[in-house]
Amino acid sequence: MAARGRPRTFDPDVALRRALDLFWERGYEGTSLGGLAEAMGIASASIYACFGSKEDLFRKVMALYGTTSGEPPRRALREQPTARAAIHAMLRATADQITGPDTPHYCMLILAAPTGAVENHAVREFLAELRRGMLTEIRDRLARGVIDGDLTAPPADLDAIARYYTTVVQGLSIQARDGADRAELETVITCAMAAWDTLTSTPSHPVS
Repeated sequence: MAARGRPRTFDPDVALRRALDLFWERGYEGTSLGGLAEAMGIASASIYACFGSKEDLFRKVMALYGTTSGEPPRRALREQPTARAAIHAMLRATADQITGPDTPHYCMLILAAPTGAVENHAVREFLAELRRGMLTEIRDRLARGVIDGDLTAPPADLDAIARYYTTVVQGLSIQARDGADRAELETVITCAMAAWDTLTSTPSHPVS
C-alpha cells in the first residue's frame, strides 16, 4: 500500500530551534509568519501542518526554551544542598544565561511578550502562568529548606521571600536587555544575597 502524503523534507527539531532563535530575537509580536518561514527554511503551509498556528508554535518554542536555556536556574534550585545556596546559584545561573555571547540578552519567559495587541492576550497570560510557576518553584525550594532545617524563616514569610527573589530574577533580565554586563549583574546578585539573613530571620509582622 502506497504511503499517504509527501514525506517531510525538513527536520522538525532543527526548524523548532530556528523558530526559538527568531522569537527570542524579535519577541512574539515582532515575529511574523513570513519571517518564521524564512528562518525555519520551510513554507508557511508546512509550519501549520507540523506545528499549528503561530501561537501553537510559540508554545512549543517555550517548552524547548524551558528544557534548554531555561533549565540551568531550575537545576540550581534542585541540586544545591541548602536553600541559600540554591537561591544564590539560581541567580548566578540566570545571569549567565541572559548575558551569553550567542543569544539575546534577556529571558524569553519574562520579556518575549510583555505587552501588546488585545488578540495576543492568551500568549501573555500563557507566559504569566509560566512565571507564576517560577515563583512556585522558588517557594517550594524555600519550604524544602525549612523542612531540611537549613532555613529558619517563619512559614508565613516564604511567599514574600519567594516573590522578592522572583522579582530579582525578572529585574536581572531587564537590566541585561538594557545593556548591563555579567559583572554588573553580579553586583545586583551580591546585594540580593546580602538581604538573605534579614529576610529569613526577621518576622515580617507589623509592630503593634
